[in-house]
Amino acid sequence: MVDKKTAKDLNKSAEIRKIATGMKEKGEKPRPVVIIATLKKQGVEVSSPQVSMVLKRMGFRPRKRRKAAGAAAVKANGATAAAKRGGGQISVEDLIAAKKLVSHFGGTDRALAALSALKRFES
Repeated sequence: MVDKKTAKDLNKSAEIRKIATGMKEKGEKPRPVVIIATLKKQGVEVSSPQVSMVLKRMGFRPRKRRKAAGAAAVKANGATAAAKRGGGQISVEDLIAAKKLVSHFGGTDRALAALSALKRFES
């Protein structure tokens, strides 16, 4: 009998969990790219979806991504209309008006799409 572990005997999920736990103890965020690179150095090949699923089951959720619609609201020179008007702060009245606009269009996504279309016409 051979005492060495072969690639078939290796539990990849356990290795992923071990590395993720070690990273968490060090105060680092376990990311699939880092875990894949670490395991590759050890001679273990894992896929990104496999690492992501193991991390998800461990309770590590992926970061929420920003929506692209927010970037469309920023002017070309980097200043928003609110920043030009009042030092970068939005008043309660602005929020109330925005809420009315969103309810008129039936949702934030439709209101942002309408504002984006309006901005294209202003240029």
